[in-house]
Amino acid sequence: MHLDVTALSDFYLTPLGRIVRQIIGAEMRAVWPTATAERLVGIGHATPYLRPYLGEAERVIALMPAAEGILHWPREGPNITALAYEDALPLPDSSVDKVLLVHVLETTHDPSQVLREAWRVLMPAGRILAIVPYRSGAWARAEHTPMGRGRPFSRSQLCQLLESAWLEPITIRRFLYVPPSRRRFVLGSAGAWERVGSKVMPSFAGMLAVEAQKTLMRGIPVNKPARGLKILVPGLAPVPTRSATADPLSGGSETRPAHQTGSRTTTAPETACACRRR
Repeated sequence: MHLDVTALSDFYLTPLGRIVRQIIGAEMRAVWPTATAERLVGIGHATPYLRPYLGEAERVIALMPAAEGILHWPREGPNITALAYEDALPLPDSSVDKVLLVHVLETTHDPSQVLREAWRVLMPAGRILAIVPYRSGAWARAEHTPMGRGRPFSRSQLCQLLESAWLEPITIRRFLYVPPSRRRFVLGSAGAWERVGSKVMPSFAGMLAVEAQKTLMRGIPVNKPARGLKILVPGLAPVPTRSATADPLSGGSETRPAHQTGSRTTTAPETACACRRR
């Protein structure tokens, strides 16, 4: 379920929201240090993280989900936001260099379709950056924040989702170790939380970001060769003696031994190979 756009905007105006914006923005800038002469599209509530690219990218567009609502942005210039269905983007094929997904995959009803749409509008070898709440972190349970709403992801879940949409994961980052608290002393030590958390308790990160690249071809998985079935060959067994036909001269019949040793008559066994040759 999508959050209301005003609730998201109001969160980023709070002291806690400003800390979140600084941390996520720094991580995003580390992955995408520049977007010079590129076309960048943000899907979800991406406006807090698109501002640094306004002066360098060829074009920046913010697409907000129809169920979320829309705000004019940026306030100081012409509007570059649009209302759209996140699973049916109003963009042509192969028209975008980079796509940012934030506050959308965890709330949309079909994240796979959103990623497939992102793949469609990306240029060949284009990049996508998906930012979602991390399942094992405290922020996924903080319902007073946008990260505590919707569906959090583990690292394997997000990577599998990207791969199913023909997007190859390249970079994986975990961050936002500061507790989701409004207390002033916690917010004041946010930098220390990030430095220590990334080294001591990486599994307790609040957010997960995966950069992936559009692929046009995928390898076909090689099936394991079928294991040969064991064929059980029956053991050698005695074969009954064959009755000789009646001797036309004597008018009688007799049993001819297949093999004779002394006074004892035995029948030579027929091998399994002989049976199969019949």
